[in-house]
Amino acid sequence: MMKYCFKILIFTLCIMSFTNCKEEKKDNKLPDTTKEWIQLFNGENLNDWIVKIKGYPLNENVNNTFRVDNGVLKVSYDDYENFNDTYGHIFYKKSFSNYKLRLQYRFIGDQVKGGAGWAEKNSGVMIHSQSPESMEINQDFPVSIEVQLLGGIKDGELRPTANLCTPGTHIMMNGELVTTHCIDSSSKTYYDEQWVNLEVLVIQDSIITHKINGKEVLSYSKPQIGGEYNTMKERKGELLKEGYISLQSESHPIEFRNIELLELH
Repeated sequence: MMKYCFKILIFTLCIMSFTNCKEEKKDNKLPDTTKEWIQLFNGENLNDWIVKIKGYPLNENVNNTFRVDNGVLKVSYDDYENFNDTYGHIFYKKSFSNYKLRLQYRFIGDQVKGGAGWAEKNSGVMIHSQSPESMEINQDFPVSIEVQLLGGIKDGELRPTANLCTPGTHIMMNGELVTTHCIDSSSKTYYDEQWVNLEVLVIQDSIITHKINGKEVLSYSKPQIGGEYNTMKERKGELLKEGYISLQSESHPIEFRNIELLELH
């Protein structure tokens, strides 16, 4: 009888222990970190996007530069006679701070007449950018961090993509302030009209990482105001913890698709 009662006691303690573990696990449940990717571009129209082209008021989409064609967001110069330094950007409607951004892009066709030599197969994704409303009417580029996109032009001539350019900004690499305007990534060169996958990780002013086709090609930290193209000189040295995202028009036709963002908390 004693042996039977002992078995009952052990069984009861096991059940209580299991129940308590379940309750403790429930009480101390980790926060759900699964978030939905936000589709920034719906593939149908430019709703939620704001256009700013140099020399023109906000939301004047000069010569239909930014348009939707067959589900892609296209930067087109079909209606241009000459580029005339009309650098443009199309901004998503809100700013972000901690996130992953991913999209696909490809250069197509020929550069428009009047485009600078360096701008052939050259575009960019601006992050941690000033708002479109705060840009001056004749401002070339927003104060921002540019994920520079380049395409190969001549066989054998290296032209990496997902580089870093810093209009009105500086960054830190390896513990040192970098004031060079553009820094090459370690990516390979992509030719012709192939689609390329870009992913950017942004954690406030802590870390920014560029990936091409799933491979990390560049990383840096402490983005801050300063340097060439800075229209906010009174804020020099201020760390950039958040900002807008925009796509660039620099005189060479380019297409973007599957533009999506995952907020991180």
